[in-house]
Amino acid sequence: MSNRLNTGVIGVGRMGRVYAGNLAQRVPNARLVAVADETKDLAESCAKEYGIGKFYGSHYDLLRDPEIDAVVVITSTSTHKEVVIDAAQAGKAVFCEKPISLSIQDADEILRVVEETGAFFQMGFQRRFDAAYMGARQKVQEGVIGTPVVFTSISRDPFRPPLEFCDPKVSGGLIADMGIHDFDVARMYMGDVKTVHVFGGVLAYPEMKEVGDIDNAIINMVFENGALGAVQLSRNAVFGYDIRGEIWGTKGSIQIGYFRQTPILIMTQEGITHDVVPYFIQRFESAYLTQIQDFVDKVLSRQSPSVTGADAVAAMRISLAANASFKESRPVEIREVDAARPPVRSESVR
Repeated sequence: MSNRLNTGVIGVGRMGRVYAGNLAQRVPNARLVAVADETKDLAESCAKEYGIGKFYGSHYDLLRDPEIDAVVVITSTSTHKEVVIDAAQAGKAVFCEKPISLSIQDADEILRVVEETGAFFQMGFQRRFDAAYMGARQKVQEGVIGTPVVFTSISRDPFRPPLEFCDPKVSGGLIADMGIHDFDVARMYMGDVKTVHVFGGVLAYPEMKEVGDIDNAIINMVFENGALGAVQLSRNAVFGYDIRGEIWGTKGSIQIGYFRQTPILIMTQEGITHDVVPYFIQRFESAYLTQIQDFVDKVLSRQSPSVTGADAVAAMRISLAANASFKESRPVEIREVDAARPPVRSESVR
């Protein structure tokens, strides 16, 4: 392998184009060789936009390209199992956006094939690469706030995504697709979760009932060490994108996130105002770049991935338990998710 990583992006919708742009223009030791999308026109327009010569209408064709060493999988969650397994068996290093899959059985199958093939496999959880979340983790590890006892996380979109995306059969739904970020960083700060109890409903967008998803939820958590947590999820933060968190400790607290996008205040007789973060691409632009740079660096240097498949499964177990709690209107222990599967080793991230 050369000192540049030849990559291909599979899935070039909104997020896929972000990754393609970073690999083509902003990651010096990467070379974007090709893109693929089942809507071939999207693949062609993306290839033209970034000046690359190859585009494909299926991931199979891209994986047959001998020039490609690594692939970035940004397809819908429902396709992750097929695409990741095919990529691992084709001998490619794999980066896959969260969630890892829609079911624990599919996730187990992915991890089995990754282990059998020895493929490099890194999951995408961009908050781990955000300056605020990384800085908070460092302070927790340094003991600045003592022992963490309560974790709060807020994730609010300014509008609902397209209904076809909200469909739990495609994305996993609000709790699995959106909340999994919160569950991942909850583990990062507090350790593994023991029990979840969820309350949610269709409160802002009646049409969500058509696809069987909800638009607001509150997930209460008890961690294995006895600490407490709460995650708030919403699709209707009409003022803008709202991603914040707090880690409350025995000696103080750390607050994560911000409302204001541009560091100016407008002060008139009508009051004091400022703008807000528009959406996730603006809020986490640097984190997405840092994350994919990390993937490229780890593959080229033959180091272990920063975010493993086991990390992804651990967050997924929380989301599955949370969905069960909502449907059954009761607290659910995370171990209940494992009742129908062999144990999967879950690495600690603390």
